[in-house]
Amino acid sequence: MAAHTPGSHNVPPLYGLLLSGGRSTRMGRDKATLTYGGDTPQLERAMALLARHVASAYVSARADQASEPLRARFAQITDRHENLGPIAGLLAAQAQHPEVAWLVLACDLPLLDESTLEHLTRARDAARSATAYRSSHDRLPEPLCAIYEPRSREPLLAYVASGKQCPRGFLLGADTLLLDEPDPRALDNINTPKDYGSATQQVMSKVPR
Repeated sequence: MAAHTPGSHNVPPLYGLLLSGGRSTRMGRDKATLTYGGDTPQLERAMALLARHVASAYVSARADQASEPLRARFAQITDRHENLGPIAGLLAAQAQHPEVAWLVLACDLPLLDESTLEHLTRARDAARSATAYRSSHDRLPEPLCAIYEPRSREPLLAYVASGKQCPRGFLLGADTLLLDEPDPRALDNINTPKDYGSATQQVMSKVPR
């Protein structure tokens, strides 16, 4: 689904990046492999959703995850920096394709739906550095369901070079278009077994019987 930017004829292509390089320490197992009321791993579910809204989609992974069977099924971009957290994935993607915008998604958003992504891509402003949602919990930018334009690359590199690595902090200081979430629960992330159980119940409650 093509992104729409009102009044602009030179909108960079939109690629997708699914961040799956986390170590899932609080969960105790790889969050990318979790299933929510079915047999499909979350990484596969998220990639299918992401791919419908972008021209090309990639899994972002650490170098030591590249041959892991689930991730190996998809086109990958591997991190070039260690110990930078999610920003490492975005930097690697921007280095590989600096001319495109990146729709970045975390792999642990099982409640994310089509309408939330469609609203984000339709509202995208390519003249800004980024387009992101405000968290329904604290009103701060949600950096892991956001669009980063090519113009964000140099400021992001400078941000990291200054010793910072919080993507939310970057969006707070950047020229970011902030949107309200259509569904206030869609971007709830899953970090613990308790979160997983609760999210599974919510996903199952939405499945037609």
